[in-house]
Amino acid sequence: MRPQQNLRTAAEALVDQLIVNGVQHVFCVPGESYLAVLDAFHDRDITVTVCRQEGGAAMMAEAIGKATGRPGVCFVTRGPGATNASPGIHIAQQDSSPMILFIGQVGRDQKEREAFQEVDYRAMFGGMAKWVVEITDPARMPELVSRAFYEATSGRPGPVVVALPQDVLTERIETPPAPPFSPVETEAGPAAMAALQDMLLAAQRPMLLLGGSRWSEEGCAAIADFAVRFDLPVATTFRRTHLFDALHPCFAGDLGIGPNPKLLARVKAADLVILVGGRLGEMPSQGYTLIDIPGPQTTFVHVHPGAQELGRVYRPHLAVNATPAAFARAAAALQPPAAVPWAGAAATAHADYLAWTETPTDVPGGINLGRVMLWLRDNLPADSYVTNGAGNYASWIHRYYRFRRFATQVAPISGSMGYAVPSAVAMKRLHPDRTVVSVNGDGDFLMNGQEFATAVQYGLPVIVLVCDNGIYGTIRMHQEREYPGRVSATTLRNPDFAAYARAFGGFGATVERTEDFAAAFRAAQESGLPAILHLKVDPEAITPTATLAGIRETALARRQV
Repeated sequence: MRPQQNLRTAAEALVDQLIVNGVQHVFCVPGESYLAVLDAFHDRDITVTVCRQEGGAAMMAEAIGKATGRPGVCFVTRGPGATNASPGIHIAQQDSSPMILFIGQVGRDQKEREAFQEVDYRAMFGGMAKWVVEITDPARMPELVSRAFYEATSGRPGPVVVALPQDVLTERIETPPAPPFSPVETEAGPAAMAALQDMLLAAQRPMLLLGGSRWSEEGCAAIADFAVRFDLPVATTFRRTHLFDALHPCFAGDLGIGPNPKLLARVKAADLVILVGGRLGEMPSQGYTLIDIPGPQTTFVHVHPGAQELGRVYRPHLAVNATPAAFARAAAALQPPAAVPWAGAAATAHADYLAWTETPTDVPGGINLGRVMLWLRDNLPADSYVTNGAGNYASWIHRYYRFRRFATQVAPISGSMGYAVPSAVAMKRLHPDRTVVSVNGDGDFLMNGQEFATAVQYGLPVIVLVCDNGIYGTIRMHQEREYPGRVSATTLRNPDFAAYARAFGGFGATVERTEDFAAAFRAAQESGLPAILHLKVDPEAITPTATLAGIRETALARRQV
């Protein structure tokens, strides 16, 4: 047996296993429960980003998983640290993002006494995470950390939670590292592809829908080739627009919140719907009204990497258990007929998309977010990241900004607020040379706006737009629809967000007119600092097509009938 001083601590074994698996970035809020891991980071080649709140740290890790397809990694301390991190776990679950959350835990000798900050993490996260484990044997650290990577990435990706008892981390072990993980790919078999070929040959009005995770640039290119050769109209599901170039001649639009009515009509009229990667959840299905449940009347093909998702909500006529990238490669090899009955449908669908997104609607107030989005889409490099959280302001992104490159849209399908700033920090950490724009509502920003301090600390010049209308806009919209004129708990009193930026050492500017936005944005870029542009938005401009007054009047009139 080797001398004790030559053995690794379990904490060192953990960090070494991260390196074996290609982890380059870790996000954390430090805590005494995992001091041994912090010490192990000191001598390892991993970039550690210290955050201001565990929710922000967890969202940064989730964003890395979403953008790269490899698990984002976050470390937090026990008890309150874990509860603060829970929003990131929920996002990773609903967004199918690979992520591993490591949580410090009380020592093994203190368990089951409700020791200081003790939590049963299996009970806490069991309904949200793919797998929850507490490592009580230090010798098994490499094995179980390796399994965490496989669990997070295989099938439908998602979050894994690993609890680390404090005393386990300091014990010395001689267990060697586990081999590096490689995501398990499921392939589309010949029989399934032959059945799909027959369905396409029998179709008159097919439609291709793209969503979910486990895509790659190569997979997106292959699915685009498949669409071109079969002349298929292609739509992306909620906040997955980056899966297909918005200016591709087959692109039909974004099937999310407030979609083009012509796109909805096209999907409803389709006699063959091919859904690749996604689950067709509440948002893209328009409240589960787009396709019949459980037995679709339209011929329905569902391709998904997680076998448990096939048939769970919709009973497909053809279920294909394959990763989207693998399916795309197989689909690109299918042969179209000499003449397709739906010839020209993709061009018509694309023309409808361009018309829907070309010209912003008029809205009340000095700031027109539609025109802001047009300026961004015309002036940002195609590989820029655009991040957002949740709120009505995002409807202008969905409608008017055109994503051109894979993984450049970083936003929560779960609808979680407070996501835009942490995810922007993560993307700038990942690619310091690329432009990163974070779009936020005012209520949205203040849920994790403290991570702007993280951007300043590490010199990450993200540009943060805060769309300030002084209300929780989405809730006010629903409030006016359901309880017209009875405003309750939706009004906000906000700070000077430009001054907030300057207080942290960043660049800040206030914009009250659309025509002043371009100059403010360029000034933010030229500053070389993390920046906040405070956009003063009229609360009446609640969506691209509606005002609060109009919603209220319609609701009152309905009640009078």
